[in-house]
Amino acid sequence: MERIHPESLVFGDEVRVIAPSRSLAIISRENRFIANDHFRELGIQISYSKNAEEIDDFTSSSIDSRIEDMHEAFSNKNVKGILTVIGGFNSNQLLRYIDWKIIGKNPKVLCGFSDVTTLNNSIFTKTGLVTYSGPHYSTFSQKLYLDYTLDYFKKCLFSKDSFKVEPSKTWSDDDWYKNQEERNLIGNRGWFVINSGIAEGTILGGNLSTFNLLQGTEYFPDMDNSILFLEDYEGTNPEIFDRDL
Repeated sequence: MERIHPESLVFGDEVRVIAPSRSLAIISRENRFIANDHFRELGIQISYSKNAEEIDDFTSSSIDSRIEDMHEAFSNKNVKGILTVIGGFNSNQLLRYIDWKIIGKNPKVLCGFSDVTTLNNSIFTKTGLVTYSGPHYSTFSQKLYLDYTLDYFKKCLFSKDSFKVEPSKTWSDDDWYKNQEERNLIGNRGWFVINSGIAEGTILGGNLSTFNLLQGTEYFPDMDNSILFLEDYEGTNPEIFDRDL
């Protein structure tokens, strides 16, 4: 299938926030204000999907609501990019109901990670559209220490120039959304290289346990000539990671 690269974002573009996993309702008003300030600095106009704040017992929403919002976001000519609210556990419920023709005829930036791994990979498999494993809308709610994320968000989505990914000098493993002022940063010693070398290929992957949900289905991408990248969740350990891999 022919690969489709979406147009880069430009200053003034409208970016739609959709909730294919957990609901926007779980993001506090205060944190939304922080996120929207970051987007204003980027020159992005944020809009929210019709059903983004619908919430059920699983902190998600109905399949119909999520599909409606996703189709509308891709169909709307004013929307130039799409951000997912946050991760979760159930975006794989949407796959059999997606109209792939709508996405294929309206290619645009889609960015998210974690549970959105199912959408990133199935969209690429079904339409050839290149999507982005990157920050959610909720990620931009961080008041402090977001410079590294903002820098690479701009390099990746606002430009077609190639760039080198350098390791961040620090990282965090704190519940920053609970206390935005008291943050605990950890020094980063750089890449941990197991086998050095040079490789070239299509970057595929995402959240490991979520990616595995697609195996044996029509939504799993062709792994030939690819570079596999993976993230895992906080509850994992080396034994579980090894089994999943």
